[in-house]
Amino acid sequence: MKEEFLLGNGAIALGLLEAGCQIMTSYPGTPSSEILPEVVRFSKAANLNTSIEWSINEKVAFDNAFAAAISGKRAACCMKMVGLNVAADSFMSAAYIGNIGGLVIISCDDPGPHSSQTEQDSRLMARLGKVPVFDPTNPEEAREMIKAAFDLSEEFQVPVMVRPAIRVCHARQNIKYDKLESNLTKADFKREPTRWASTPKFRFMQHKALNEKHLKISVKFDSFAPFNMHTLEKGKSYPFGVVTGGVPSSVIQDMFEDYGRDDIPVLKLCAPYPFPEKLADEFMAACDKVLVIEETDTVIEYMLRDKRKTLGRLSGHVPMEGELVPEKIEGVLNKALSDCGLSPLSDHDCGQEAFELTGGLELPIRKPTLCPGCPHRASFYSIRKAMPKAIYPSDIGCYTLGINLGVVDTVLDMGAGITMGSGFWNAYIQDDVKKPIVATMGDSTFFHSGTTGLMNAVYNDSRFVLVILDNHITAMTGMQPAITQDKRVDGQKGNSISLETIVKGCGVEYLKVVDPYDTKAMIKMVKNAAEYAYGENGGIAVIIARHACVLGFMDQAIVEKIPVKVTDDCDECGFCHKRFECPALYVDVENKKTEINQTLCAQCGVCLNICPQGAIVRA
Repeated sequence: MKEEFLLGNGAIALGLLEAGCQIMTSYPGTPSSEILPEVVRFSKAANLNTSIEWSINEKVAFDNAFAAAISGKRAACCMKMVGLNVAADSFMSAAYIGNIGGLVIISCDDPGPHSSQTEQDSRLMARLGKVPVFDPTNPEEAREMIKAAFDLSEEFQVPVMVRPAIRVCHARQNIKYDKLESNLTKADFKREPTRWASTPKFRFMQHKALNEKHLKISVKFDSFAPFNMHTLEKGKSYPFGVVTGGVPSSVIQDMFEDYGRDDIPVLKLCAPYPFPEKLADEFMAACDKVLVIEETDTVIEYMLRDKRKTLGRLSGHVPMEGELVPEKIEGVLNKALSDCGLSPLSDHDCGQEAFELTGGLELPIRKPTLCPGCPHRASFYSIRKAMPKAIYPSDIGCYTLGINLGVVDTVLDMGAGITMGSGFWNAYIQDDVKKPIVATMGDSTFFHSGTTGLMNAVYNDSRFVLVILDNHITAMTGMQPAITQDKRVDGQKGNSISLETIVKGCGVEYLKVVDPYDTKAMIKMVKNAAEYAYGENGGIAVIIARHACVLGFMDQAIVEKIPVKVTDDCDECGFCHKRFECPALYVDVENKKTEINQTLCAQCGVCLNICPQGAIVRA
């Protein structure tokens, strides 16, 4: 037996392989990104025959896993909650069609949000898709739920979701495990067109069958310990109880132990859908009032039938947004207990004193920023220099931080840099105004969801400049390999895809490639691209700003190190801080002069071209 202090995502990866998962697909996104690399690590260490794929987007990941599952193999796909939106079309249909081998969807939620566009609750998507869902409280439980999810999926031939929130994904726990063994199940797809390629008539029948499965699963979830259970004493009545699940369940358990509150019963619902009606009714009948504490939306609260007894978000006791950190949960419990005429857990301020103390320190606010030497910084500088009055639609990635340089005006979702560019063009050209527009998008995001929007823009004669920021890697989510490279996640050879070929294939006639470190060349190229785009016979003008990520390819990104310094010619105009914003450039508090932090400086030399006074020179 081995033991490791695993990240929650590592425990999930271990659970997948322990359960005999043969096919694993994913698209990276915080907080889910570490799951697939951990599957690679465990699989290699145990010499397992596991097929592992970074897919081009979440829908592709889902479809690959679904095909394996209807061939009889155990398969899983992993994403963050907004990635589930991308896979939603397949997700909804798969529940009706069902599967043969187990199919587990891991959708990692981000209450807060810490690194996401929304705080959406994947349990609501599970309910919408009529897919059973598990909501783990800690890494060990997530690991066990993966196994239970595969078993349930095969028993009822239905996809099952496991929804770990960020505090499960990024917690750590000691995990013991035995030797991993390969699942030797062979693919055996049996043709059944009325199921696998079903028309609306058969989908109606499949929907009916799915509803019948749900009734059976609901009954199963009524006695599904340790995931669903309560702490009622038989025959006893209570003035107050707590219904919870997921991460808040762990917090409440610890809190009640710390305060010795064994007088408050708890109903833990970590398999909340299909809803365990009998178990919930039993708990509600024993309590005068119940407080529902769940993240991040009202799934359990909506399903509890007696609203007169129920306190939660709908009663104003639980915040409608934000992560339920322990301090918040304690405050929520204290208020609910007081409102019910009961003694609160404590009479202190639930961490308020600490918040006020740190707030009074007047610490400087440090915005997230692009890394020193990041080629995107040079790209954004050149774009703004060339087209200062443009609209700048952008996209999801580390380059979203171009907002700090004033070159990102909109960020909607993956792929919207291009489609928003088209939308702005259509809105202005209707008024007979040729509004300058420069859209930006990373190479990984372009392959994920940019191609469709680009083809649409070309077909509909939109006119704008598109700068594809090609740094050879999926940087923001953890340096996953890009599809333009020839190496896959498990080290095997991949067939690299040419970015230029795809752009040309979308119908683009104007395509140029530039190294953004050469800011003079890029400024000129952006101006030329704009002249083409808005000319009489113009169209979409695409520039690929190609330079390797300084973190992912340290030796390749900066071949010649160029040390720099700031001379006395600096007049502290602030241009370099506002328009270039490199963290290595700072104002020394004592002499109130701009200096170079040599520890942070990547020695890329790009800043030599940006000072109006020429005060940044080679050291």
